[in-house]
Amino acid sequence: MRLLDQIERPADIKSLSPEQLSGLAKDIRSELIRTIAELGGHLASSLGAVELCLALHYVFEAPEDQLVWDMGYQAFAHKLITGRRDRFGTLKQFKGLSGFNNKDESPYDLFTTGHGGTTLSTAMGLALARDQVKGSNHVVAIVGDASLGEGMALEALNHIGHLRPRLLVILNDNKMSIAQPIGGLSRYLNRIITNPTYNRLRTDLERLVGRLPHGSRLVRMGRKVNESVKGLLVPGLVFEELGLRYIGPIDGHNLPELIKTLTNIKQLKGGPILLHVSTVKGKGYRFAEEDPERFHKVEPFDITTGLSKDQLAKPKGSGAKAKLARQSSETFTEAFSDELLHLGETNKRLVAITAAMPEGTGVSEFAKRFPHRCFDVGMAEQHAVGLAAGLVKGGARPVVAIYSTFLQRAYDQIMHEMCLQELPVVLAIDRASLVGEDGPTHHGVFDIGYLRVLPNILIVSPKDPAELRAMLQWSLEQTLPVAIRYARGGIVCGEPLGRPAKIVTGKSETLRPGKGVALLALGSMVYQALKVAEELAHDGIDANVINARFVKPIDRAMVKEAAQTGSIVTLEESQIACGFGSAVSETLDALGLSGIPQLRIGLPDLFIEHGKRAELLRECQLDPEHLTRRISRWHRATTGSTAELRLLTEPSV
Repeated sequence: MRLLDQIERPADIKSLSPEQLSGLAKDIRSELIRTIAELGGHLASSLGAVELCLALHYVFEAPEDQLVWDMGYQAFAHKLITGRRDRFGTLKQFKGLSGFNNKDESPYDLFTTGHGGTTLSTAMGLALARDQVKGSNHVVAIVGDASLGEGMALEALNHIGHLRPRLLVILNDNKMSIAQPIGGLSRYLNRIITNPTYNRLRTDLERLVGRLPHGSRLVRMGRKVNESVKGLLVPGLVFEELGLRYIGPIDGHNLPELIKTLTNIKQLKGGPILLHVSTVKGKGYRFAEEDPERFHKVEPFDITTGLSKDQLAKPKGSGAKAKLARQSSETFTEAFSDELLHLGETNKRLVAITAAMPEGTGVSEFAKRFPHRCFDVGMAEQHAVGLAAGLVKGGARPVVAIYSTFLQRAYDQIMHEMCLQELPVVLAIDRASLVGEDGPTHHGVFDIGYLRVLPNILIVSPKDPAELRAMLQWSLEQTLPVAIRYARGGIVCGEPLGRPAKIVTGKSETLRPGKGVALLALGSMVYQALKVAEELAHDGIDANVINARFVKPIDRAMVKEAAQTGSIVTLEESQIACGFGSAVSETLDALGLSGIPQLRIGLPDLFIEHGKRAELLRECQLDPEHLTRRISRWHRATTGSTAELRLLTEPSV
């Protein structure tokens, strides 16, 4: 029986010997690799934080002591030892465990998280609240080195140094981006500076010297000398200057050292402490250690080779059949990546910007080909948009590739630096849809609402990867900001329609003429609408299918023409509130056609859970079967009672 199978709660690890703890770490890594190889998910960061997680739960008394993990990429070991081991095989599956921390899942998860850089602020709030009621529990914030560069994290770090609450910040540095390799001198210094006797002596000595004539000046001088020497020996002076006591770096895979250091820190009194822990991303799995970026988040893979199951199954060869298969399965991100590279060959002013997601957004190939024209700003979406504005002003043509959910962070810059200045920045908004297993923190379903209220911006959404290519070409010819929003993956149902018609600003595309009802579909819902139209024809309903293309400016002539069918249905894979359907309603009102029956179909006023995208589309009744049934009933009810019509137009989830 595995040692892991005997752990039901953190208290169970406190009686384990050092050898048993090391064995438990191996069990946890094996479980992580096995599960994520089967299901896919975030792997490398959690592999690197196993010993850190065990040491924290060994020393502290969670949940009374509050451990606040940034996002949750590092916290799968935390899930396994906090009562969720038996459900770990449901990770990121529909109705299963979340891939991140989740407040509804366990009392050991204080917040539902998915965006990096938030932990220092929330942990500081916990510490200040504890101090107000004179509590004695410990608050620990665990943050990765990438998250530390996020704007909110830097703001929080500055405030922590100002108010100096009793708070422990663990900096999990898995890229060696701050420290040099760890040596014996560093370990020796840390044992001294965390030793209770040393710290008590230091406090008593400062108090004694302070009573002498000019004693306060001597104390200040002593501290400056101490900090100067320490700054030469260990890379913590910047944190000390901010007001946090710096300790580290220490080996994040040395359990005895971690436990001893944390035990000593736990006894320290006073203000905030930053413990710098150095770990190896992907620790314990060769392929993840060699390619931590790919294994940060990975699709299901073969453990023996490290290759994804898609790679093993992907059509090979250069024949027409293989080429057609590749085109049919091409994702929006792959099309964006390929077209960006193609455009970069002829447009020397074209630059690409990403915020710590070069692989995920498809910018990595552009970066390899044009390293001086690609900027990865780290986890700093606000800066990404501001940087793009400056680049445009200087004569470049930047494309900013960011997931929809993360673009929310840069809203002020979109308004102030882009739209107000009328600068033609191109926002390539990936994952503008239900994203699947990453759940409510990552679903890109709010961008239409928060973008279309801004003046001076053009918003488009392609129906398929081929149309995304055409829209990217068109966007670089515009003189205003452009937002291209596209879904995760590729076409949900149906086969590609081939080369798209030319993109003309503010113009839609009629794909299927019809006189009975107009289906105005946006982006990923276009192929769904075509399938629905086929099914409606069996019910005797002649549906007109329109690929809207533009959210802003909306095609007013198209809306007016659609109204002539007598009823309009809008379909979008985004929130109904302030969405594309709302834009159509406003247009109908402006045209004096508000009396035309309209059914707005999209996502309800809820946070949608995690699961495979196809499962979530069914759950939200955005699959062809549910859509056909609902539209058919609604169309019949438009000539029926008002009560029945009202019932059918309300969101059904």
